Amino acid sequence: MKEMIRKFLVALKKNPQVIPLLAHTIAFCIFSLNLTSISNTTAKVYGSHMGLCAFIAMLFSMLVYVCLFSAYPKRKKPNVIMIALILVMYAVIVFADLHYYSRIIAATTREASPIQITKSTFYILQAKYVMIEHVIAVAVTAVLVVLEPVYAKLLKKINTSIEVEDNGNLGAIDLSDED
Repeated sequence: MKEMIRKFLVALKKNPQVIPLLAHTIAFCIFSLNLTSISNTTAKVYGSHMGLCAFIAMLFSMLVYVCLFSAYPKRKKPNVIMIALILVMYAVIVFADLHYYSRIIAATTREASPIQITKSTFYILQAKYVMIEHVIAVAVTAVLVVLEPVYAKLLKKINTSIEVEDNGNLGAIDLSDED
């Protein structure tokens, strides 16, 4: 178990950019695995630009993968332009999610024939919560992208070397021909 943790830390020290990549994957899964409830909500509520917001969130979530791989090339300095582009896309995703969320709130709380949440329209409530979860996950991922240099330095300070017994107690080796 101790060796497995050591190997994990060695791999993480070499590639600290894996942390924001995994965080983005979690955010992407939160959104993409709930696309059914999001599309059903879009069809039922039919608020302004709801379909466009869902499309933008999905498109930019996929494009962030390309930028994440380009932002942290192996054994080179991070590409600041790509990191800035990632943060801009995250801002657009958060804006789209919050607009989508506001359309759901407007449809369920309007005075003239509000949409009621029942067993058959429970997906609306689910989509509403997915938007908030996605916003939180994207915000956490954006923070991890920004703080990557900080925790990369902290990870490099972790001692992952292996202590070898009798290191330095080797006697002189006689290489003379004694046949």
